[in-house]
Amino acid sequence: MKLSMDSEKQPLIEAQMEPLTGTSPPDSRHMCSDLEFSDEASGVDVPEWLCWETGTMLGTESDTRHRARRKLLIAAAVSLVFMTGEVIGGYAAHSLAIMTDAAHLLTDFGSITVSIFSLWISGRPPTETMSFGWHRAEILGVLLSVVSIWAVTAVLVLTAIQRIRDGDYEIESQIMLLTSGCAVGVNVLMVLILHQSGTSHGHSHRFPSSQQQVDKHSQTDGHSHSNASVKAAFIHVVGDLLQSVGVLLAAAIIHVWPQYKVADPICTLLFSAVVVGTTLLLTKDVFRILMEASPQNLSNSAVRELLLSVRGVTAVHSLHMWSLNMTHILLSVHVATEEDADSQLILRRTTKLLRSEFGFSSITVQVERGRTSADSHQ
Repeated sequence: MKLSMDSEKQPLIEAQMEPLTGTSPPDSRHMCSDLEFSDEASGVDVPEWLCWETGTMLGTESDTRHRARRKLLIAAAVSLVFMTGEVIGGYAAHSLAIMTDAAHLLTDFGSITVSIFSLWISGRPPTETMSFGWHRAEILGVLLSVVSIWAVTAVLVLTAIQRIRDGDYEIESQIMLLTSGCAVGVNVLMVLILHQSGTSHGHSHRFPSSQQQVDKHSQTDGHSHSNASVKAAFIHVVGDLLQSVGVLLAAAIIHVWPQYKVADPICTLLFSAVVVGTTLLLTKDVFRILMEASPQNLSNSAVRELLLSVRGVTAVHSLHMWSLNMTHILLSVHVATEEDADSQLILRRTTKLLRSEFGFSSITVQVERGRTSADSHQ
């Protein structure tokens, strides 16, 4: 069935619910005028709610990013200083468990550094070449961090196996106790630095977008990306605190019963497995994003049902959802409507519903008036 490509038959709107630049224009009126100009070219009027909310969001985004960046910078500095201290203490105590704890701390430092980098890079505006902006750079940074962590962990695992096999090593239990005790204290300090109300206490190195369904408005309130970065760092530090407590217990055992010094390499193997396991989950998320897969916990059928619930929509096809990074999710879809349906009204309703229910960062809807359900699959 040959269809006319006339603008009346094929109205198109791209609604940027959360601008990918992350930068504020001189004022919100300027943003609205830009949106009105770009959409007039497609014959689509921009709803007033879209302009107003975009301007309001950008007015608060800068402060939110600044607060998140400050927290993350403090946490990164503490991580780096004490990671260096743990490496020195672990070497002096001949303790692989402390060195493994330092390696886990390296994962947190890497994650926090990537979060700081993503907050900075996401503020750069898109260009003609980088039309989606620079958000994908965050994913490449995560991948580099994971590879470096695996390399360090592999060395520690090989050394632990050699110690268990040969038994030719001594542990300075007092230094190990002192270092692991300080590790617990430092991790408690980092938990207090990064703590924010409503933060989950689960331990995972996965992206927030893969842990839970996209929250309503999570992409459009100007806080999602900054809060997600701080939350992810908080979760990592909670896991590090638990590991530090484990090392402290191993140090206490070795101090009281020196003959059980094998507890040190055993802790190394256990904690290395934890590090590899959590980073494998993270790598899976990175792979899904790089392969443009649909967000893991965002239901395709739920989005389709929502669109079909709009009065006048008869069919939905060419539905695509993908992520630029852990917080920016995009959607493109074609909707077929009844012959006498108001295309502009359907555009406004579908984009507003998609935004409020799923929080997409960018939405592109093409309305095809008069197409039947059978036509939409041809």
